[in-house]
Amino acid sequence: MPTPLRWLSAAVALTALVRTGPEPLRAQAHTGSRAPEEIRHIQSISPHSGPAGTLVSVSTLNLPYEARVHVGVGAMGQGFEALTEAEQGRLGEIAVRVQVPQNVSWDRPIVFVAFNAIFAPIGMSDPFHVTDEAGRVRRVGAVASRDDDCVLFRDRDGYEYELTGSVEGLEPGEEVRIEGVFFESGACSGAPVIGVSSIHR
Repeated sequence: MPTPLRWLSAAVALTALVRTGPEPLRAQAHTGSRAPEEIRHIQSISPHSGPAGTLVSVSTLNLPYEARVHVGVGAMGQGFEALTEAEQGRLGEIAVRVQVPQNVSWDRPIVFVAFNAIFAPIGMSDPFHVTDEAGRVRRVGAVASRDDDCVLFRDRDGYEYELTGSVEGLEPGEEVRIEGVFFESGACSGAPVIGVSSIHR
């Protein structure tokens, strides 16, 4: 049964995250006791984008076996909200469906996080891109590069997007806030795409 929604203490917020390859992810977490050295990569979320309220399937085969596993959501550098408990199989696998909370904003991605019984993080997913009901996202960041028709943008959380649409005049290094329709992949870089409708400098 889902646990009541509650905000975990900001003391559990992840403060450093380094991707060392497809897996594992390594992180430092400020918790009351020693956190796991490795935060495993949650292998599958589906879908990868949608508005608040979207039901997301979260599954992975690679978590350490724990007495209890909680699954929650949050944004980098902020607290995480516990959503449900996940039952583990004999190999440590979990598979749950969770709902993106109604209070999340479409101005930054969230990630799904698995916690052990003392709420130390043990697994983290790829980003889920929260949109508004029209499928749009809003991002603050800087233009990472521009090569002919390929414009790459890096947001404040370090995620990269390919920009299409109204991108005239954007220059590398320029800091902007953009809004536009989100697409999961593009032809230019393999990064997710934002079809830009407005730019705020």
